[in-house]
Amino acid sequence: MTLALLFGLFALLVVIEVPVAFAMGLASLAVIGFTQPIPLSIVVQRIGSGLDSFVLIAIPLFVLAGHLLNRAGIADRIFEFAAALVGHIRGGLAHVNVVASMIFAGMSGVAQADAAGLGVVEVNAMRKEGFDPAFAAAVSAASAIIGPIIPPSVIMVIYAVMVQASVADLFLAGFLPGILMGGLLMLTIYWLVRTGRVVAPPVVPMSLPRLGRTFVRAMPALAAPILLTVGLLAGIATPTELGALTVLYATALGFLQRELTWPSVLEAARETLVTCGVLVFIIACAVPFGWIVATSQAPMKLALFVTENFDNRVAVLAVINVGLLLVGCFMETTAILLIATPTLYPLVTALGVDPVHFGIILVVNLLIGTLTPPFGVILFIMMDIAKVSLAQMSRAVLPFYVPLLLTLLVITYWPDFVLAVPRFFGRP
Repeated sequence: MTLALLFGLFALLVVIEVPVAFAMGLASLAVIGFTQPIPLSIVVQRIGSGLDSFVLIAIPLFVLAGHLLNRAGIADRIFEFAAALVGHIRGGLAHVNVVASMIFAGMSGVAQADAAGLGVVEVNAMRKEGFDPAFAAAVSAASAIIGPIIPPSVIMVIYAVMVQASVADLFLAGFLPGILMGGLLMLTIYWLVRTGRVVAPPVVPMSLPRLGRTFVRAMPALAAPILLTVGLLAGIATPTELGALTVLYATALGFLQRELTWPSVLEAARETLVTCGVLVFIIACAVPFGWIVATSQAPMKLALFVTENFDNRVAVLAVINVGLLLVGCFMETTAILLIATPTLYPLVTALGVDPVHFGIILVVNLLIGTLTPPFGVILFIMMDIAKVSLAQMSRAVLPFYVPLLLTLLVITYWPDFVLAVPRFFGRP
């Protein structure tokens, strides 16, 4: 009865367009007030303890680093290097788009930041070369979701805090899935161009001098993800401390290249405050929501129900994937993460699924949700940049669901692929 009331109120508030954070908070307060014999002050105490985590400080640091790198002209340099590297492949700038997003993924942990920052450069360049604006926007949107898979990643940090997993292990586990997703997107682009489904302009032959010149210009930017990875592997600093070092590196780089000014630093800080303020508010409202779910023994009941009705792990993971993809069409990514994690985590651990492996499955599911109508946030960001309609955008992005879902299948049913990098470096 408690759970039915909680989810019923939450669904009602979402339907009448109450913001998701307020919907979770109000539904939780109503259920606690009418069904739980505890004072509401306990809710405030739970929220305080839920937000009291040193690891969460990494979120604003990585977000700020991404904004600073964006304003330091890094996006243009990365795009120029990617163009020299893969621009000669049939499909030209569409492949450049994907490779640039993969490189930029090592600097910003938020898909929306990647889409809004690098997306402007990518879409404008592709339009200038003669690509259809909707296709340019679709490629940029699909490649932007690689951002939080290749570390750093804000949603991986939130998941790690919730299940007490290692942030470093999750970051390392994201490398191969991110590279696989990028490779499959490039194969899809090549097929679309080769079969004439997309008209692409003639490609420019590869030039080694140009490649060397753009590599040198992009080298300081390329060093950021390398330094982050080396820091994680060597244990020089925690992910939070590495976030602070990345901010210092981005600031110094921007001023040395004379492309960052104090007004742009303040603007980056303002955008970080807005982004992280929203995230923290959602996390705070999700704490009592998750507490009610946990105390109602819903995860254990769900685990019992699933194990009684589905006789193997393959079927259970398939059901979880389908459910997350469907919910992702209608809810914001962080809200789903905060609700699904305490609900599903006991179930998957009972089935013997590694916490890091499940974290990557969950992250990829949620990111695909940002690309699905009617409420995919990245769709709307790219629509605004490319000035195309939702119908045009939805049609253009349709072929890219194939490589994204194929990536999801691989990481779901091949755990050794996901955990290969952490194991290679001796992680438990």
